[in-house]
Amino acid sequence: MTVDGSIEESRAMQKITPSLWFDTEAEEAANFYVSTFKDSRILNVARYGSAGPRPEGTVMTVDFQLHGQQFNAINGGPDFKFTEAISLHVSCESQEEVDELWEALTAEGGEPGPCGWLKDRYGLSWQIVPVALGEMLSDPDPEKSQRVMAAMLQMSKIEVPELRRAYEGR
Repeated sequence: MTVDGSIEESRAMQKITPSLWFDTEAEEAANFYVSTFKDSRILNVARYGSAGPRPEGTVMTVDFQLHGQQFNAINGGPDFKFTEAISLHVSCESQEEVDELWEALTAEGGEPGPCGWLKDRYGLSWQIVPVALGEMLSDPDPEKSQRVMAAMLQMSKIEVPELRRAYEGR
C-alpha cells in the first residue's frame, strides 16, 4: 500500500533509485531527510512479515523523494555502513540554502568535513555546494579559478562571499 498512491508512477519515471542501507533507522532517517529538504515526501513504508528476517511489523523499507529524486531506505541490519566512497551532492542556489542544509545535516551527531562535505547523524556523506562555486571554478581565466580553488580548499562549509573575494582578487 502506498502513502499517497503515486509510488508506481514515480518508479515508472525514475529507472535508477539509490538505496540506502540502515541497521534500524530507515524510517527515522527518511523522515529526517524529508523534513530537511523542501518539496520532499514519504512515498511508501513496507514492513517485515512473518517470513522475517526481522520481527514482523517492523519497518523493512521506506521509499521517499527529495526534490523529485526517489530514494529507498532499507533496515537491513548492522552488516554495512556508509563510507565517503559515495555521497549525495546538493546544488544550492544561495548561501542561505547552504547554511540551512549544513546546520540541519550536521546537527545531533553530524560531522562537518572539508570543502563542503559532511556526514549526517546516520553517517551518510553529503556535498553541500553552492552553484556559484562551479561557476567561478569554470571561469576561463585560470588565475580567478585557481584563487577560488585555493580559497575553497581552506573551507569546511563553503562560504560564497569568501569565494567571491578570492575570485575578484581581493
